Amino acid sequence: MKKLNKRSNPAFFLLILLPALLVILFLTLYPVINTIVLAFYKYNYLSDEIKFIGLKNFFTIGSDTVFQTAFLNTLTFAAVATVVEVGLGIFLALMFYGDFRGKRPFMITVIFPMMVSTMVISAVWKVLYHYDIGLFNNILRSMNLEPVGWLIDQSKALFSIILVDIWQWTPFAFLIMQAGLNSIPNEIFESSSIDGAGYFRNLRSITLPILSSQILLVIMLRTIDTFRIFGKVYALTQGGPGNSTETVSYFIYREGFSFFNLGRASAAALYVLIAISIIALFYIKGIMKEDM
Repeated sequence: MKKLNKRSNPAFFLLILLPALLVILFLTLYPVINTIVLAFYKYNYLSDEIKFIGLKNFFTIGSDTVFQTAFLNTLTFAAVATVVEVGLGIFLALMFYGDFRGKRPFMITVIFPMMVSTMVISAVWKVLYHYDIGLFNNILRSMNLEPVGWLIDQSKALFSIILVDIWQWTPFAFLIMQAGLNSIPNEIFESSSIDGAGYFRNLRSITLPILSSQILLVIMLRTIDTFRIFGKVYALTQGGPGNSTETVSYFIYREGFSFFNLGRASAAALYVLIAISIIALFYIKGIMKEDM
């Protein structure tokens, strides 16, 4: 009995979890602290040059036109992709609400893109977007229309990548919205129907208000994830043509692993960390208000 009492002590379980907790803290805190320190240095690890330069990296990065373009592209990407993905997720969740014949095959089809790796998806869409042999341009040619430079036209390249992200991650928003809809008791809709409320009135007065927490959660998660977009840019355009698809994550990658300027890369990473933290705090505050 004494041993049982000892094991039921919270300190015992804390001691068991301590090794895993230390590993997690090391893997999270150490990179952040190291990034903050490097941001104040001029550091090239090929030449092993390291020199303390204070805030210079922050000023040079902030005034860098390429970084400014990358930041604007990232904001555009995050805003457009998040709004469309959440909107389509809500629409699909409403379509698939309830039980009907053939629902399972439809569900599998809808969520399939989310189960495929980003690099595989990017490879498939790069072929679809190909100017000469791509499916999309072949369809346009069959309709006697001019082919489009999906990934080589500066005005279209960024939105072409956004379309790939929408195709891949709309299922994520759909699944969360579907779970939220299934948690709403049917009695609420039945009572509303008895009172004479129609579908759109129920949608406006009952469904969307109840789903507000889930909607804010999806918006927060997708905004943060799209703000960190890298894989699709690397696989499809590598920031081109020009800097039309340059994002902050790809800018950091080039500074750190192509130009070997770890100080500048760290300063840019801190700008991103601050921006994502502000976005996350804004949405968390909104979610907490909804739950109160």
